[in-house]
Amino acid sequence: MARKRRRRRGRDEVKEAVKAPPYIKRKIPVHDPLSDADLRILESNADTILEEIGMVFGQDLECADIMVAAGGIRDASDPYRVRFPHGMCREIIQASAPKQFTQHARNPERSVEIGGDNIVLSPAYGPPFIHNLDEGRRYANIEDFRNFVKLAYLSDNIHHSGGTICEPVDLPVNKRHLDMVYSHIKYSDKAFMGSVTAADRAQDSVNMTKIVFGEEFVRNNCCLLSLCNTVSPLSTDPAITGSLKVYARENQGMIITTFIVGGAMAPVSVAGVAAQSLAEVLAMMSLTQLIKPGCPVVYGTFVTSISMRSGAPTFGTAEAAQGMCISGALARRLGVPFRSGGGFTSSKLPDAQSGYEAANTLHATLDAGVNISLHVAGWLEGGLAMGYEKFVMDADQAGVLATAARGIDMSENGQAMDAIREVGPQSHFLACKHTERNYREAFYLAELSDSQSFEQWKENGSLDMAQAANIKYKKMLAEYELPPLDPEIDKKLIAYMNKIKESYPDSNIA
Repeated sequence: MARKRRRRRGRDEVKEAVKAPPYIKRKIPVHDPLSDADLRILESNADTILEEIGMVFGQDLECADIMVAAGGIRDASDPYRVRFPHGMCREIIQASAPKQFTQHARNPERSVEIGGDNIVLSPAYGPPFIHNLDEGRRYANIEDFRNFVKLAYLSDNIHHSGGTICEPVDLPVNKRHLDMVYSHIKYSDKAFMGSVTAADRAQDSVNMTKIVFGEEFVRNNCCLLSLCNTVSPLSTDPAITGSLKVYARENQGMIITTFIVGGAMAPVSVAGVAAQSLAEVLAMMSLTQLIKPGCPVVYGTFVTSISMRSGAPTFGTAEAAQGMCISGALARRLGVPFRSGGGFTSSKLPDAQSGYEAANTLHATLDAGVNISLHVAGWLEGGLAMGYEKFVMDADQAGVLATAARGIDMSENGQAMDAIREVGPQSHFLACKHTERNYREAFYLAELSDSQSFEQWKENGSLDMAQAANIKYKKMLAEYELPPLDPEIDKKLIAYMNKIKESYPDSNIA
């Protein structure tokens, strides 16, 4: 027991000594799998796709009109379909889209820099189910949503509160966005995302953000991020374009993402997927800049493949990693921040499959030069379930990514010649001065990875990682404390929510 107490106390001391940074500063090179010549071919292919095929702004004539006014060519038989002269969209984006921007958190120490050499990690987004070892799989509710906001807030390696961490199906579809945005504000002080399921819900997200930050501050700064997916291949949804217009006009950040399953919504080849993905992103990103030049925007890609045996999406594959790295290179050439990656898996459980597949994707996330990554923690079952145990397991491993991203310390302290001279031959470094100075920060401690002897492990309950994670997430929630929030702001938020909820009837039609 004394040994266990000493071990626990040592870890607590290390935690207290090292304050977690608000995001990761990358100090290692990215992996570019293609030459400049090959990337130019893909850029030309994307422009050709936009020129010959174009983009369908489904049921949103205003968006099509904006693109036509800027030089796009409307299809004679479809007023929503617009084709673009070669290079038009790229020129619009590069004229005004910022290369890097700050998303402000209500706690300024938690604000994040998106773009450049920065990496921001965020929880999974959108699962309608949750999973834990005690209950198995069930529909998510608002209490689960709050729990995951709390876990993200408490996790040093998760820098962003995320958006729809899970879908609270116990609340009406047309009103649940209010409770979700409020939960991000109330239970965390990290940066967060707004709703994109309808234009009025996007506006509610902005209005609640203005209550927290003030209207003038929001007008001039990015305080909210949103996820605006295309509908591959080469089309959009009016709910998304409606939300995009709200966020662009309010000068708030947008992640423009293609959700592509190769072989279903795009070709089976990596190069074909990359060109189509770039074309879709170019069209939507240029739309944001035409609405509000200079509004923050992120090039996003969610690329995976399809199993040719079952038709189901696959995760953690080599092809998906290649596509991610290519898109990262294309984003850097375009001159905008890049979003991709995460802890993807098809597994239904926090098991070996989920670990391998998530690790493969996290490794590719680092290689690709991702600036902001959704889906880092909690993803199970191809994104259908949010796992409690998986969340803390992934957050633990995100610390490995952060350690790798920091690169090698080549300072005088990092070279450690003084330690080698002090210790000399046939001795050990445990008690030398260099070790005493550096032991708190020398190695990343993955808390859920068991490195005890077999006898110690057996004495402590013979737990596997999922069982240890089950204990850890419950302990985190039990010890959670609310971050400070001005009571007047809280009252205004609640009053706004109640006013909106009372203004129209409940509905479960999206």
